[in-house]
Amino acid sequence: MDVVYTVSGLVVGFIVGMTGVGGGSLMTPLLVLLFGISPATAVGTDLLYAAITKAGGSWVHARKGNVNWRVALWLGAGSLPASVLTIAALNVLALDTHALSTLIKTTLGVALLLTALALLFNERLRDYARQRWGHRPAWSKRTVSIVTLLTGIVLGIIVTISSVGAGAVGTAALFFLYPGMSVVQIIGTDIVHAVPLTLVAGLGHASLGTVDWKLLGSLLIGSLPGIYLGSHLAARVPEKVLRPTLAGMLVLIGGKLVF
Repeated sequence: MDVVYTVSGLVVGFIVGMTGVGGGSLMTPLLVLLFGISPATAVGTDLLYAAITKAGGSWVHARKGNVNWRVALWLGAGSLPASVLTIAALNVLALDTHALSTLIKTTLGVALLLTALALLFNERLRDYARQRWGHRPAWSKRTVSIVTLLTGIVLGIIVTISSVGAGAVGTAALFFLYPGMSVVQIIGTDIVHAVPLTLVAGLGHASLGTVDWKLLGSLLIGSLPGIYLGSHLAARVPEKVLRPTLAGMLVLIGGKLVF
């Protein structure tokens, strides 16, 4: 099975490299639905997997100046405490295996459907915001900061329970809140915010005993070269083909988990 996990990591990493969509959208449902791994273990393992795989991307974006640190800090100020409190709540509630699996599966399904919508309408959302407000936010600077903080809180809860949402959903929110930011800066800011969030959430799951370290190693062996290859081939496949195809997959998977 270790070889199968490594191949799965390679395939998911390749898709992530080509589309820029976080591995959680594909890896977690793959582990749950195809390999029969418990939802809690799949989420916990995938969170640390995401933190490690995105760390390199965040370093590159930071070096190139593609990060709005003020926005990343406002997101983190909401998401990191929310993640810690969510882990604490899961620990205190001490849900039985069935109840915890149901909670995670439902949250995961909803997060996948939101991710699919974000993939399909990201550009339209950005264009709408720019047409309506130009390159200036609709609200005052203070109000936008508060809404960014609240967005971080929501992302912290969703990502900690499902491991999904930090990428596409976070990017969609930034497109709407900051129409003046360039696409590459929004992506860079979102990736930099996702690294500490997934790391904190992943370590929280590790404290609950829901991380499979051997599985994590097998996935990383495949995903790291997969991301490298996918990134180099990304320009050769039309984004208009990739995004709707991936969104369709997420809708099917999310619908299966929810219903």
